[in-house]
Amino acid sequence: MTYTLGIDIGTFESKGVLVDQTGKIIASAAKPHEMIVPKPGWAEHRADEDWWQDFCYISRKLLNDTGIDPTDIKCVACSAIGPCMLPIDNNGNPLMNAVLYGVDVRAADEIDHLTNTIGEDTILNRCGNALTSQSVGPKILWLKRNRPEIFAKTSKILTSTSYLVLKLTGNIVIDHYTAANFSPLYDVEKLDWTFDLADDIVSREMLPELMWSNEIAGSISYDAAAETGLAIGTPVTCGTIDAAAEAMSVGVQNPGDMMMMYGSTIFIIALTENRIRDGRLWYAPWLFEGAHASMAGLATSGTLTHWFRDQFARELTREEAFPALASEADTSPPGANGLLLLPYFSGERTPIHDPNACGTFFGLNLTHTRGDMYRALLEGIGFGTNHVLETFSELKEMPQRLLAVGGGTKNRLWLQATSDISGMNQILCENTFGASYGNAFLAALAIGMADQGDITNWNPTESVIEAKTNPVYKHQFQLFRRLYEQTKDIAQDLRIKP
Repeated sequence: MTYTLGIDIGTFESKGVLVDQTGKIIASAAKPHEMIVPKPGWAEHRADEDWWQDFCYISRKLLNDTGIDPTDIKCVACSAIGPCMLPIDNNGNPLMNAVLYGVDVRAADEIDHLTNTIGEDTILNRCGNALTSQSVGPKILWLKRNRPEIFAKTSKILTSTSYLVLKLTGNIVIDHYTAANFSPLYDVEKLDWTFDLADDIVSREMLPELMWSNEIAGSISYDAAAETGLAIGTPVTCGTIDAAAEAMSVGVQNPGDMMMMYGSTIFIIALTENRIRDGRLWYAPWLFEGAHASMAGLATSGTLTHWFRDQFARELTREEAFPALASEADTSPPGANGLLLLPYFSGERTPIHDPNACGTFFGLNLTHTRGDMYRALLEGIGFGTNHVLETFSELKEMPQRLLAVGGGTKNRLWLQATSDISGMNQILCENTFGASYGNAFLAALAIGMADQGDITNWNPTESVIEAKTNPVYKHQFQLFRRLYEQTKDIAQDLRIKP
């Protein structure tokens, strides 16, 4: 038997799988870690402790648990949260904690500066994306402006997956899909770095080499083998962002396919025939040359359920909390007895791109219960998700297939509310393990062990969440939209600046 190894580093947990050539999971492992929030609006990880040490732990655990000979693992692929911003020195050592994706909104001033200097239309046409908290370019500029002593020592700017591949192979690479999030430093038409829009942010020498996700970036080095237990010389792919690997895991492969990832954030990837040009969404070349993807993401989703559990279910153990909260929420009717939630607890990403947006429970009265509040929370995330789907609908790009994946799919109340609010059925595949499984498939693609179409055999459909019409949701969605519009000025004045 031969195997591929896929490992993914998420916001709160890392996961890994060993998969055989038929797609069967031989073993899996996971390791939790924390997201660091040193200030309001900031979000960080420790690159070595939270990314690399997790990778090494999972790799060794999978090998120890199975007894598989490391030489039987024919390829390794990894993914991680992204896009992140991590400066490293000449020796590859991190110079600070990694600045996370759109949930970190510290670079709001830099976003405004670059947008005003370059022009919104120019950025959208050249880079495919408006500058938002998801963009890495403004965060590099923030580093240069606010931490000049660190920037002076910086040899390279990496993202999360790039750091893992560096540790594994010694090579510094990035896939095109991830690089497109480095606006205004990446040109989506030329598929290359560009510096004519903002030549004062960073030099070309400080950015990784561009590759496609199914290309081999290098092989396991002597040092990496000693730390991970993997065999020296094992091929390693370029890797990608976790959401893209997650989409691969459930068979998102043709135009009209859309992934809905229920993770620390809701993240959506839709494959389209042509490039979508709309500043409310994100665009990137897909993992393979010639393909197009449009993305959207909420700032807080699973993160918000964790917050609610930690603040309002302290008497319960972590194992007890979510089942108990779901049971309580199930006793609350659709609409949560007139309670609305704006899920903007760390600003918001798509489609409003408002770093100052605030989280809100609205409509509370003395009859409301914890179950009402938790149901309103899940429905609020559903309304935010529907706002994104409404945007795709306006662009005449509604999906033909909506595939759900991620840890949040265990919460059927959340899934059902999202389907009922949006009117969209959701497909669930047999394996919802997620990005690490998608990585194992990408590794198989890279070495010719599988073809793209094989994913439907690796991970067939298990069930479908069917949408149920509920007029309460149609009414409340309109109230949800109005509540944001009528309170956003207050939120901007109230927001504690990072």
